[in-house]
Amino acid sequence: MLVTHHPVFRRFWYPVIPMTDLADGPQAFTLLGEPLVLWLTAEGQPAALRDRCCHRSARLSMGLVQQGCVRCPYHGWAFDQSGACTKVPQLDPGAAIPKTYRVQSYACQECYGYAWVCLSEDPLLPLPEIPEADVPGNRLIPQFYEPWQCSGLRVMENSFDNAHFSIVHAESFGVTEQPKPVKSELVPLELGLKAYATVPVVNPPIQQQILNIPDSLTVREVESTWYVPFSRTLKITYPNGLMHLIFTAATPIGDRTSQIVQFCIRNDSEADASAESIIAFDRQVVNEDKIVLESTDYDTPVDVAAEQHMPSDQPGIIMRRQLAALIKSPETVPGAEVLAEV
Repeated sequence: MLVTHHPVFRRFWYPVIPMTDLADGPQAFTLLGEPLVLWLTAEGQPAALRDRCCHRSARLSMGLVQQGCVRCPYHGWAFDQSGACTKVPQLDPGAAIPKTYRVQSYACQECYGYAWVCLSEDPLLPLPEIPEADVPGNRLIPQFYEPWQCSGLRVMENSFDNAHFSIVHAESFGVTEQPKPVKSELVPLELGLKAYATVPVVNPPIQQQILNIPDSLTVREVESTWYVPFSRTLKITYPNGLMHLIFTAATPIGDRTSQIVQFCIRNDSEADASAESIIAFDRQVVNEDKIVLESTDYDTPVDVAAEQHMPSDQPGIIMRRQLAALIKSPETVPGAEVLAEV
């Protein structure tokens, strides 16, 4: 499945760049092969246009932001968030700017500290809702923003795969003596998936300190949510009541590369566990996944007969069937009938 070959993937929201990065001026990003320029308007809201000036195709991301508009670095033409040209320095003062002087614009919103973009005017789903982000006292910690050489579907399947813990994560939290994966309770969504599981884990010393749990062995109550196509949350609750929720998006730069956007939400304080130590442990886990995932074929098949499976692969089979149905009939949202076939 090559994402740039299927227009349906343009109909979803993706986090593309941290809002803090936009404070430095216009920024470039490639989404599904489409070159974008993002910047902050005069109201402080993110905006996104195609990163090509309509005059001589210079990259607008190399320009400046002036009066809330992005200015081309070549001839100084300026464009607002709608893509309309607002200034042509070479024209006489007061002269009308032709309406054809415009650049393709895209829907762009701020959410969870990132600018999100949808390349279609008709998104199939709204932005993901994470209720824990709005709970007073919870803290949101930005973690990772980096490109991986793998497909978003591989990242999503891996997130719901209980069978790789004892192998891939043997140095972090996996129980090597227990390679048999725990079973997950799968709950269908209209478009997406929820999974619930109780997972035994090893807590190395750094993790015991972060979790304020003095035991080397414990369990995680896990609630995972897949947001079609390439975002998920992993909500982990520990016996002491600590909640550690991880949001991960594999934003598709192109067919071979995904931009990994990850943050976590916790119900403790910096005094309980520093953000630096939390990121350090999650970095170890993420790197263990990255090494393996970047070795996989980026052209991930949605045909479930194309690769072999075992019982714990059921979440990935559901994902593949839902995406295959979307590709085949973009106007038809697959729901419980897809899940019932698994």
